[in-house]
Amino acid sequence: MKRLAILGSTGSIGQSTLSIVEQFPERYAVAALACGRNLNEAFVQAARWRPKVASMATEELADRLVARLRDAGVTGIEVVHGTQGTVACSTLPEADFVVSAIVGVAGLEATHAAILAGKPVGLANKECMVAAGEILTQAAHEHKVPILPIDSEHNAVHQCLRVGTHAEIKTIWLTASGGPFRQTPLEQFASITPEQALKHPTWVMGRRITIDSATMLNKGLEIIEACRLFDVRPSQVRVTVHPQSTVHSLVEYVDGSILAQISVTDMRLPILYALAYPERPASNLTFDLAALRHLDFEEPDFERFPCLRLAFEAAEKGGAHCIALNAADEVAVEAFLERRIPFTGIPRTIEEVLASTPEVHPATIAEVLATDQEARQSARALLT
Repeated sequence: MKRLAILGSTGSIGQSTLSIVEQFPERYAVAALACGRNLNEAFVQAARWRPKVASMATEELADRLVARLRDAGVTGIEVVHGTQGTVACSTLPEADFVVSAIVGVAGLEATHAAILAGKPVGLANKECMVAAGEILTQAAHEHKVPILPIDSEHNAVHQCLRVGTHAEIKTIWLTASGGPFRQTPLEQFASITPEQALKHPTWVMGRRITIDSATMLNKGLEIIEACRLFDVRPSQVRVTVHPQSTVHSLVEYVDGSILAQISVTDMRLPILYALAYPERPASNLTFDLAALRHLDFEEPDFERFPCLRLAFEAAEKGGAHCIALNAADEVAVEAFLERRIPFTGIPRTIEEVLASTPEVHPATIAEVLATDQEARQSARALLT
C-alpha cells in the first residue's frame, strides 16, 4: 500500500490522482491533501478520503473547513494552512509518495521539503523545475529519491529512456499540438480574445496553462524542464508540432533509432505510471490504433510563437532567466485574461523582462523565490 500526499488535490491533476486511488484501492491510499482555496471541493475530498492532514491556502479557509467537517461529524483530520501547511502535507511521515500538482511556484517549497525528507515525487508542476530545477535535482541525487514526471510529454520521454543509456541520447523530441492558433494568420494575433485562446483543441486544462499552450510558452517551459529532468543540453531538445497529440514525445538515439510513446490523451495514464513506477499495472486506458492512420509533424513557427524562441534563449542562459521567463509569463497571462493587454503583449512583456534580468544562478529556494518576485515586479511595472 502506497500512501499519497497530494499537493493541489482540488485541481485537475489532483482529482485525476484521486480517481486512480479509487480505481486501485489495494495499491493506494490518501495520507494528506493540500487543497488550496476551493473550500467546497476540499470538504468533499476530506470527508471522502479522511486524510491525516488537510491544508488550505489561508487560516480563514482552514477554520471554515474545520467547522464544516465538525458539523458533518468528520473527525481525526488535522487542518493546517499556508505554505507551512503545504510543507506539513509533503513531509508527513506517513506519506510514501508526494504528487506535486500546485500551479506555479507556490508549491516549490513543499516540493523541495518533500525531497529533503526522502519522499519520491511525482511532478506535475513544470514551474518548480523551471525555477529551481538545479536545486531540486541536486537534492534528489543527494537524498537518493526519484523525481518522476507526470507531465504527459516528460512522462513519455521517461518511458522512452528506459531502453537506452544517457550517453546514447541524441535528441529529445517534445510534441506540441500547436494550440488553437496554429493556422491563424499572423495579422489576426493582436485581436485574439481570451475566449478564443481558452479553447484548446486537445486537452482540458487550467486557464493559465491553456493560454500558455496557445502561445507555446508551455512548450518552452517543458524544454527547460526536460534539460533539468534528463540532464541534457538545450541543443539536445527539439519541438515538433503534432496536431493529433497521439505521440506524446519521442527520443532519438545516436544510432538513428527513434522511440515514441503513444497513448490516449488522458492524464490518468502518466499519473498511474509515476505512482506505480517501475511497475506497470493493468488499466482500462486503452488506445485505438485506428487513430494512427494519419500523423502530422511540423517545424514550429518561431515568428508565430516568439515565446518558444524566448524559452530556448532562457534555457541556454539558465538561472535567473528561467525564473524570469516563468514569472513574467504568469503576470502577462493574467493581464491578458483581464483584457489589459493584447495576446501579442504576452511575448512582448516576457522579452522586456528577460532583457533586464541579470545572469545569476540562485543557490537556495529563498533566492529563487526572491528572483521570482523581482521578475514579477518588473513585469507589473512594464504593464502599468
